[in-house]
Amino acid sequence: MPFKRKRDWDLPESAATDETRYLDRRRVLAGLGIGGAILAAPALFRMGGDETPVAAPPVETDPSSGLYPVARNAAYAVERALTPESEATTYNNFYEFGSHKNIHRAAQALPLRPWEIRIDGMVEKPFTIGFDELLRKMPLEERVYRHRCVEAWAMTVPWSGFALKSLVDLARPLGSAKYLAMETFENREVAPGQNQRWYPWPYLEGLAIDEATHELAFVATGLYGKPMPKQNGAPLRLAVPWKYGFKSVKSLVRFRFTEQRPVSFWEELQGREYGFWANVNPKIPHPRWSQATERLLGTGKRVPTRIYNGYGEFVAGLYSDRKNERLFM
Repeated sequence: MPFKRKRDWDLPESAATDETRYLDRRRVLAGLGIGGAILAAPALFRMGGDETPVAAPPVETDPSSGLYPVARNAAYAVERALTPESEATTYNNFYEFGSHKNIHRAAQALPLRPWEIRIDGMVEKPFTIGFDELLRKMPLEERVYRHRCVEAWAMTVPWSGFALKSLVDLARPLGSAKYLAMETFENREVAPGQNQRWYPWPYLEGLAIDEATHELAFVATGLYGKPMPKQNGAPLRLAVPWKYGFKSVKSLVRFRFTEQRPVSFWEELQGREYGFWANVNPKIPHPRWSQATERLLGTGKRVPTRIYNGYGEFVAGLYSDRKNERLFM
């Protein structure tokens, strides 16, 4: 009789936050007439110098907020409990807004509409598409993934979004395209880090086509049942859970198909420490620290790092013919 193979990332339903909790919260807020943006907003009024009520600045409303939460895909679960939302949304790397972890406030300056995505390079017909139009074309789902930073901290979060393969199919690349290069926004007026000229802006990352079309490669547009927070890479970012986090480029504006392997942001900046493939391997240390263990956000607990971040059974085959490459850093 047919049976379901237990995946390396499977867990009992009790180990992750139940999707219905998101749904219940949304229903309660809707019944009260309160939206997520209102809850996050400052007080509706402040007192002026003459004690006269003054209207607070208007709150930016995300047009995609009604799409979330989306149904969780049970095939993508892990054995760890979810990282608390407050940790995952305030401890962030986003060098466009600074080289420290406390960039979540500065990132709120990023305007999200209009937001256009260019798809070009080796495709049948290059085109530009608005983010909200792209969302309408994509099959949205939620996936719980482990995320492992090269700095040896880790989290487990519920991303919402769509398989990168769906975008590749929409792009219709030519058969000769071997790589997909992805670029973040560039706006020095709102992103102070981009005024630091020693960085090779815009932030660029890339995947081989077989990586980009692998079932685990994901374009994340939401987090914790809501639209993606700005500090986590709104409105859309990459999530490739078997690689170190610097590969998961944020706030994307361009997908370019190419025959030549792109030189990624950190590879160009310091190629000795950061390579193109960047697959997780506990036995290969970073030149300045060990990768044998990782620190879990929210608990501070250190646990053993796993090869390919625990997804090796499903992605190791991508590299069987690339053994001469520098696969793990």
